[in-house]
Amino acid sequence: MTLKTKVSGFVRLARPTYWLMTGGMSALTMLVLTKGSLGGSLDKLLLTTISMSLITSGGFAFNDYFDRNPDAVVKPKRPIPAGQVSPKQALVFSLGLYVAGITLSFALNPICIAIVFIDVILVSMYSLYLKRMSGFFGNLLIGFLIVTTFFYGEAALFDKLSLASLSLSLVAIGTIGGDIMRDILSLEGDLKVGYPTLPAKIGISLSAKVGGSFFLVSGVLSILPYLMDVVGPGYLLILIWAALVVWSFFSLMRNQAVENVRKNERMITMAMILLPISLIAGAFTQPI
Repeated sequence: MTLKTKVSGFVRLARPTYWLMTGGMSALTMLVLTKGSLGGSLDKLLLTTISMSLITSGGFAFNDYFDRNPDAVVKPKRPIPAGQVSPKQALVFSLGLYVAGITLSFALNPICIAIVFIDVILVSMYSLYLKRMSGFFGNLLIGFLIVTTFFYGEAALFDKLSLASLSLSLVAIGTIGGDIMRDILSLEGDLKVGYPTLPAKIGISLSAKVGGSFFLVSGVLSILPYLMDVVGPGYLLILIWAALVVWSFFSLMRNQAVENVRKNERMITMAMILLPISLIAGAFTQPI
């Protein structure tokens, strides 16, 4: 095996594309709460973004280690079953990322340390036990973990938490719906390995409605940061997101066919780019 193939395997374990939804959201929270002026907090910005991203990647690698046997059946191209990374290497890589992320959080403050430890414990417990007990808990956990990234950004700046980061974080509820949609699309494989996902337990039709309901809640609550004067008027770009997720809710209420689920999941995934764009616009349009 070439070095390039090995490195590619570790990169795929880390899933860096998800950093925007974790470390990136922490950074954008900081940008919003400083009204676009992070000049005096660049060190905290880097520490916050990197530490949360490392924890994220550690969680993915840890999960892949414990999912290596099911992945060999339903996702044989993942790095471990494909032979790019050995199980031992994946576990050491995961623990190394955890340690690095936790260590960086110690340069911030006790609240940030607590958030990181909570995230690591929950992700690890999910990979070890909870995933095989309740798939729906996993959907909720994904949403909660993204919510904590907003808390992490505020805590890094001000050593406290407030309704400001909570209002910003509520849009993450939509990720729960998206995760349920992906469980519907992967139902055949999940049944093969016995994963108790929500679609496996209650069926595709009801699961699609549950997932769509999370979209609706996300759309309705997405306006809160503006109503609470946390962001400037530029944030109102989020109304495009709100319109799309509300439309998706009604679409899924009418039609729960797998093809319609796939279409809505793809649309919402693409529309998620509106979240960081709206936050950036909201940060730079606040009155000083």
